[in-house]
Amino acid sequence: MEQELDPSLPCSQRLLSAILAMEPSECLISHARECGGGSITEQVQQFIWHHCLSSPGDFHVPYLKNFLKKLIAQIEFDHGYVLDSLYELYALYMTSCKDDSLEKGDVRISKRISFLFPDGCSELQSCPHSRVLVFPLQCSRNMLEGGTGCSIWKPGLFLSEFILSHPELFSNKTCFEVGSGVGLIGLCLAHVKASKVILSDGDLSTLVNMKFNLEMNHLNVEAGMRQRNNDQNMVKCLYLPWESASVSQLQDIRADVVLGADVIYDPVYQPHLVRVLAILLNPMNLEYCRQHASCKGISPNIKHENCEHNHEHAIDISHSRFKASHNDDSYSLPKEAPVAYISYVIRNIETFNYFMSLGKQAHLDIVDLTDSLKPLNLLCYMQSYNQASVRLLRITGNNKNS
Repeated sequence: MEQELDPSLPCSQRLLSAILAMEPSECLISHARECGGGSITEQVQQFIWHHCLSSPGDFHVPYLKNFLKKLIAQIEFDHGYVLDSLYELYALYMTSCKDDSLEKGDVRISKRISFLFPDGCSELQSCPHSRVLVFPLQCSRNMLEGGTGCSIWKPGLFLSEFILSHPELFSNKTCFEVGSGVGLIGLCLAHVKASKVILSDGDLSTLVNMKFNLEMNHLNVEAGMRQRNNDQNMVKCLYLPWESASVSQLQDIRADVVLGADVIYDPVYQPHLVRVLAILLNPMNLEYCRQHASCKGISPNIKHENCEHNHEHAIDISHSRFKASHNDDSYSLPKEAPVAYISYVIRNIETFNYFMSLGKQAHLDIVDLTDSLKPLNLLCYMQSYNQASVRLLRITGNNKNS
């Protein structure tokens, strides 16, 4: 009997993390090959069995069934030996899990997102002693099912890495997230000891799922804006549609840091989002907010993604308030000045340029930090996520009215 694969090895951690995060089967097989030096050895199979399959718990059974099918097929194709336990478990899944019954089941699944800190991070405030930080999350089974707010999107993963890589930007500060989704960013903020974490969303089903995730990770949830107690594990959750958020409601938040992941993809909601950001980041200058209180008079001639676009209203990034900066001095802000960090993927350049034009009208200074303040690669096992595909903006208020 071969000695069991060491779970502390980086390749073992990547394989286990990929399974816990329910990465595609091809990703798992790639990590399994890496652990076996190019082939899926019996030693690797034993590791998969002992650490992932023998006690599946709340794993999504159809996912494990599909993975086992492809794993066994790959080992047989390579003329390798398949453990009897893997054959037996797959046979059990074949008889007990019918494909046509999947659509009738719950659309939610449980994933575990693991952040793997590399060597040399022991001094980083956010790095745990084990160098592995794991958050269980309930998500939609499919990104297009159960509400998009219950899915984990790439900009949310990027912003989570950013928070954990630069905890000094968030520690001991009041942090407010617009459009909080599954709650992963809120969990990272709590981990780096933000003094107050306030999460919001305009969808009630998303809020219910987010509250479940926070409590599953041992955080207490408070609804509304009542006076906070001294519980360091307390997180506030707000139902806050951007279009109906009042000036006084937003001013009461008094955020030091505002965060948003993948919130600028829809031009229909951008005027409302920019109004919210203008109030949060520039509370002493509400002229723009009064002028655009109902967001009337702003009608982009832009269609949704993957449709034809009219370029008449497209704004060249180079002529907007977009400042690509590589100077560390550009990050120096007065402590009292609120700042926003927005992560996004450009799906449509006209949509992005429209957001930039609205930001200019609202007297917001927008700086691209993508190349100058990179996060650590803490999700190296996720082949479905490419950190380089996500951009990061820093947005601050500008008291100048011109």
